[in-house]
Amino acid sequence: MSGLDLPWNELAVFAGVIAISGIVSGLMAGIFGIGGGAVLVPVFYQVFEILGVDESVRMHLAVGSSLAIIIPTSLRSFTAHKARGAVDMDLLKSFLVPVPIGVILASITAAFITSEGLRVVFAVLMLLVAVRLLFNRESWRLSPDLPGTAGRSVAGVIIGYFSTLMGIGGGVMNNTFMTMYGRSMHQAVATSSGVGVLIAIPGTLGYIWAGWNNPDLPIASTGYINWIAVALIIPIALIVTPYGVRIAHALKKRQLEIAFGLFCIFVSARFFWSLID
Repeated sequence: MSGLDLPWNELAVFAGVIAISGIVSGLMAGIFGIGGGAVLVPVFYQVFEILGVDESVRMHLAVGSSLAIIIPTSLRSFTAHKARGAVDMDLLKSFLVPVPIGVILASITAAFITSEGLRVVFAVLMLLVAVRLLFNRESWRLSPDLPGTAGRSVAGVIIGYFSTLMGIGGGVMNNTFMTMYGRSMHQAVATSSGVGVLIAIPGTLGYIWAGWNNPDLPIASTGYINWIAVALIIPIALIVTPYGVRIAHALKKRQLEIAFGLFCIFVSARFFWSLID
């Protein structure tokens, strides 16, 4: 892997940073139902940059590796939220086909989009969600209840598509969708953990396909999935995710919205900065 000729003490520091991001991402998965991707993508991008991974695949690798990690963390988060009876199973069942369709379309896009393009998508969407959450008003609600089958199908495809391009578990998009239609933030967070499962599994396979045999990939990569990064994060994230679920159910709705909104601004700013750096 490009960059592994660095001193072992420096590599140990990088591994430590990734491990810490595993703790944070696990908490985020439980608190916000986002699978931790919003944390992992910028961390992975930075670490891959330091290690000298080629710029053309750096963002793709960060996104793909994040999706692979979201599989177990979303499953863990979903199980914990479902045990509390907070998941909207009817909505989740209506997403069983539309969300994976969006994921497939995004995987095809990932095979052709540039690193800069992925970063723009990530930064813009995170900023829009932050504005929605921080300046939330009751009048912004589109309806007091979720749309019918057709509306849910369209929403599912959109959520699956953009979440896969961002390397996140769907929480960013689904939280916005559900709260705009009158559902509580707690229920949105819980349901998003299930959406993360629908996104992460086909998304991981899609990014493996999209990056297959790319000559610029670092060692231990299958397509746009780096298994070293995945192996470092998963055990840590699985341990701490249930603690995030406890925090989510202890906080008030507005506290969740403000906390998540501020977090989105931070992540968005980081990627806008990378575009002009």
